[in-house]
Amino acid sequence: VIVREKYFWPDAQLNLWTIIILAAAGTILGVFATFVEIQNRMDLNVPWLFPFGITVGALTIVLVIVQIILIAQRRLLPGFMILWSFILFVLYLTGVIGTAIQLFGPGHVSQNCNAVTSNPVSGASANTLIWLEQNSICASWYAAFSFWIVGDVFFIWMMIMAGQVSRNQYD
Repeated sequence: VIVREKYFWPDAQLNLWTIIILAAAGTILGVFATFVEIQNRMDLNVPWLFPFGITVGALTIVLVIVQIILIAQRRLLPGFMILWSFILFVLYLTGVIGTAIQLFGPGHVSQNCNAVTSNPVSGASANTLIWLEQNSICASWYAAFSFWIVGDVFFIWMMIMAGQVSRNQYD
């Protein structure tokens, strides 16, 4: 005798969660891949946070791909999502802390960004291009920090939602 439990996931919430997590993972992966390229181009050491961000972003995208495959097969288990959401929650929390230290810690990026980009430059000149690149790098730091937080919040949401699914609260 084979007994199979059916789990009913709320479609709209699951789709929204998937889209937001893909946006967070893609942004984190893209920002830190760009930072690695900049560090390599400038012959500087690559801080641990950059490959960490690339790895966590890629791992998140792999989770979403596996999730979509399991949804298509109607085999997405709440326990699977709780486990991986917790693992990624911890990794995203590590990313939040690491990025916060870089942004707001000693010799912080935020202070340098404010000093360098406080006086906008315009016109067709190399100085304008330099200012635009510096402004872009600063905006990328803030985007990465924000999406680490967004990812953490959404992984907490997934753990709660998966717990509710396992208790059949969405019938």
